[in-house]
Amino acid sequence: QVQLVESGGGLVPAGGSLTLSCVASGRTPSSYAMAWFRQAPGKAREFVAGTSSSGAYINVAASVRGRFTVSKGNPKNMVNLQMNSLQPEDTAVYYCAARQYSFSDRSDQYGNWGQGTQVSVSS
Repeated sequence: QVQLVESGGGLVPAGGSLTLSCVASGRTPSSYAMAWFRQAPGKAREFVAGTSSSGAYINVAASVRGRFTVSKGNPKNMVNLQMNSLQPEDTAVYYCAARQYSFSDRSDQYGNWGQGTQVSVSS
């Protein structure tokens, strides 16, 4: 098990940028694949972006590709989500998730979750 703490959410105008960070602590956090999901009011949780435990494999959802980038930090117990050209439809609670070893874009494959951080984009 690992503990995840997110930071970096906030309110920005459309076209603005934010960087979310998630730090994992606990048992061998660098061996965990890490991902970001988001959930808007009344909608299902959706995959945003993620990376393998090493950081060598990266996957970004089509809906945000070209605007969002994800990377593992150094040491590899941190994952960052750089969000550019934010739009009102990006407004959601963003969650960091971790699973041991292999990456997945399915939320039901993750057993470790952060508390979430609110991202709000004004039009």
